[in-house]
Amino acid sequence: MLPMEEVDATSFEPEAARASELGWDAARARQREAAARLGLAVSFRDQVDGFEGPLLALIPSGYFFMGAPPEEYARRTWEGPQHKVTVLHDFALMRHTVTLGEYARFCEETNHPRPRRYSWTDPNLPVFNVSFQDAQAYAAWLSEKTGQRYRLPTEAEWEYAARADTTTAFAFGDKIHRNEVNCAGGLHCTRGLYLCGLRRPVPVGSLPANAWGLHEMHGNMQEFVLDHWRETYSGVPRFAHEPWTGSTTRLRVVRGGSWFDPPGMCRSAARWFRELGEFDLNLSFRLLRELEPSA
Repeated sequence: MLPMEEVDATSFEPEAARASELGWDAARARQREAAARLGLAVSFRDQVDGFEGPLLALIPSGYFFMGAPPEEYARRTWEGPQHKVTVLHDFALMRHTVTLGEYARFCEETNHPRPRRYSWTDPNLPVFNVSFQDAQAYAAWLSEKTGQRYRLPTEAEWEYAARADTTTAFAFGDKIHRNEVNCAGGLHCTRGLYLCGLRRPVPVGSLPANAWGLHEMHGNMQEFVLDHWRETYSGVPRFAHEPWTGSTTRLRVVRGGSWFDPPGMCRSAARWFRELGEFDLNLSFRLLRELEPSA
């Protein structure tokens, strides 16, 4: 295996006052501290002979309050009660969803069934028409290729990374602009006129990253996570790496909202579900790469 490649973590910079209010500087400082402790760059990729791994962002350990407060716009009952979750270990997360081009290579090498075709063919678009089982198969293949452990994130790990130390509805604040989130639009929860969206996904990395360098965590594509669906947070794990696995085995949680969804579905706390074998034009995934536990 070749050394990991360090990558410039170019990030969207909101106006200085808003960035300071959201705590982006402190969040980035925590990320840099974790990277120094682990001997990694804040953004990197695994290099394997003849293969370039996905672009990753280092996510520092810590804790957060998962879910939405009662007063948050578009909050649903299944986004509460808010509860403290501890992230015991640093981890890395793909900076964007798996692309059509990346997934095509996987299918070519493994003879895995290709997703149902559609008119969107740009290889830099998020992969779509893939199921939870497809995401699991891709994670197993990538783990074998790189010698590292890749998997879907848990619901808590996903929300922690999406928030990047913010407590607002979005990583960009309580309201969003159409240049920050690709969703179906609406008159609420937005900064400026936002009557309708693009009605299609945009190539990965097109929209601003959050403080930890993650693109399109809000909107563009819904993303599978490991957890089974449940309609309350009562009795759920208090450690982020533990997925909730209950009796509803055929339903999996999806996060982030999509180009098809209203702004409220794209908030950090927003959650919905999909069937285990379901696939759709607004459904995709990104993977977590495990790191050695922090000392």
